Amino acid sequence: MRISVTIFLTDETITPTRLARELEARGFAGLYLPEHTHIPVERVTPYPAGGELPREYGRTLDPFVALGQAAAVTERLGLGTGITLVAQHDPIDLAKQIATLDHLSGGRFTLGLGFGWNVEEAADHGVEWRTRRELVRDRMALMQALWADEPTAHEGEFGSVRASHAFPKPIRKRVLVGGAAGPKLFSHICEYADGWLPIGGRGLTESLPVLRAAWSDAGRDPAALQVVPYAVLPTPGKLAHYAELGIEEVVLQLPAAGEGETLKVLDEYARYIQGDGDSV
Repeated sequence: MRISVTIFLTDETITPTRLARELEARGFAGLYLPEHTHIPVERVTPYPAGGELPREYGRTLDPFVALGQAAAVTERLGLGTGITLVAQHDPIDLAKQIATLDHLSGGRFTLGLGFGWNVEEAADHGVEWRTRRELVRDRMALMQALWADEPTAHEGEFGSVRASHAFPKPIRKRVLVGGAAGPKLFSHICEYADGWLPIGGRGLTESLPVLRAAWSDAGRDPAALQVVPYAVLPTPGKLAHYAELGIEEVVLQLPAAGEGETLKVLDEYARYIQGDGDSV
């Protein structure tokens, strides 16, 4: 099983370059970074995990800039977002960012995308909350048109693009969708993604067969489905259970901490690494 990590990198934590070098040196498979552009102070949306919203949410580095730094100082480490809030981006600009990062890193990028939970943050981007999933679906189709081998137009409900020359092209275009299990999420995964990022990794015994059935019903290759438990606090038993379910990669949660504490946890997590630690 490949072992990757995620962390809220901020202006107060370990730097992207130091973390990336340390991950690659220890044989970790990848680094996934979350995204929040800002956290409105007058927020009524509750924190999904309960309690006060952790400090790091309002101090998060831009994931694409941070991953660009990580790419520049590594050769094998996988690079991903967990998650990109696609609804909050101009899709033409986002398609260029993704393609550029994947090109410059030699095909190491994974787009982990999601629909968000912070209503106020999304509203400041002009997002209508009730249609955000359909908006993301449309924006993914637009980006895929720009990534096509030949100039391809897209005319959608929320946006359009003319048939265009758009280079570079992503090398592998790996897309994983985050979110809670359910028919709507699984339909999105089967339509335009390569797999699922289940946050915390709970309930997979029950939900995996449902997703696999939906995937097969959609005519997708059963062997191609990728399920990557995300932001996991590991135990040997938990990882063994994932392996029994056929999981090939898991993303462990690092604390949003300074260099010393982060490296200490990395050393603890390194004992879970199996195989040769090749990148995702």
